Amino acid sequence: MKFVDEAVVKVQAGDGGNGVVSFWREKFVAKGGPDGGDGGDGGDIYIEGDENLNTLIDYRFQRFYDAERGENGRGGNCTGKRGKDKVLRVPVGTRAVDIHTNEIVGEVAEHGKRVMVAKGGWHGLGNTRFKSSVNRAPRQKTMGTKGEVRELRLELLLLADVGMLGLPNAGKSTFIRSVSAAKPKVADYPFTTLIPSLGVVSVVPERSFVVADIPGLIEGAADGAGLGIRFLKHLERCRVLLHMIDIMPVDQSDPVQNALTIIDELEQYSDKLATKPRWLVFNKVDLLPEEEADEIIQNIIDALGWEEDYYKISAINRQGTKELCMKLANFMDELPREVEQEVTAEESVDFMWDDYHKDAMAGDNVITEDDWDDEDWDDEEDDGHVIYVRE
Repeated sequence: MKFVDEAVVKVQAGDGGNGVVSFWREKFVAKGGPDGGDGGDGGDIYIEGDENLNTLIDYRFQRFYDAERGENGRGGNCTGKRGKDKVLRVPVGTRAVDIHTNEIVGEVAEHGKRVMVAKGGWHGLGNTRFKSSVNRAPRQKTMGTKGEVRELRLELLLLADVGMLGLPNAGKSTFIRSVSAAKPKVADYPFTTLIPSLGVVSVVPERSFVVADIPGLIEGAADGAGLGIRFLKHLERCRVLLHMIDIMPVDQSDPVQNALTIIDELEQYSDKLATKPRWLVFNKVDLLPEEEADEIIQNIIDALGWEEDYYKISAINRQGTKELCMKLANFMDELPREVEQEVTAEESVDFMWDDYHKDAMAGDNVITEDDWDDEDWDDEEDDGHVIYVRE
């Protein structure tokens, strides 16, 4: 199945049902009180993580989703039925972003987690709600509010422990093939990898981690060159990044400049990603004499101002890969995955009609039905007609 990691959809939550003006009518009960019921709330729109899905391709074909409208209220104090919610099943690791505000509306990082992305309209109030000691025959009601409408960009972010980045043909896919059972395409031309791929590395029984390989970056990727930086988002949830550097590029380019290019593109994309733990891995060390390879590596380290450890491997010959994977596994044990923070009150998403019930009785949304043919049936037999107005 084709891998699709981004889709744009429009969602519309259900409208709220209207309140109703009704009075109790029964034999021998000539002047029953108000019994108009409230409407039902509109259905909400949710996204739900499903571990059985791995692509957003379904949302490329259908782009509009709506929830059910709440039913109107009825006489006899009958409340309208609530509209059914609409649940969009998405792969685990998907987030929903409002395309107009770039606000992250919600994201699901585990199977079965459900997050609201559009809120249904509130129900309207029936005339029973307006009964008071001075208004015993209210003819007021409120209408249900409209459901929220959003245009969302669904983004699938792969869940991996280790993310690999580097220029095309740096040996990233070859490394994954050599340390896992994944079989990404490998060839001697740029951009062999067109979509992200995952590989599970098992160093010893019951100790494993997941590696993500993304298409290579080139200079100007932040401005759209090559495949751009659209795949860098898949590295956001990784715990450590492997910066793979080819010390003998097939295009005879400068390895030092290549390494600086990746750092520059990473910083342009995201400060958060640029500050993640990053390891330097020098690949294809078997193609040069040891002294010449060490000289190139030292030049790169000096240019980057690198003061931490670095690793020399030959992915195709599996030289140094086992030791690197063992150190990565130890690093994973020392650096547990960050616990996903729940949305706090300060960071919560604002939905429409959050304050609706505070204002519903204020008078702005109240509708008075005056087209009644029956006589006013107050107990007082005076000739005056008193209208009570809420302040």
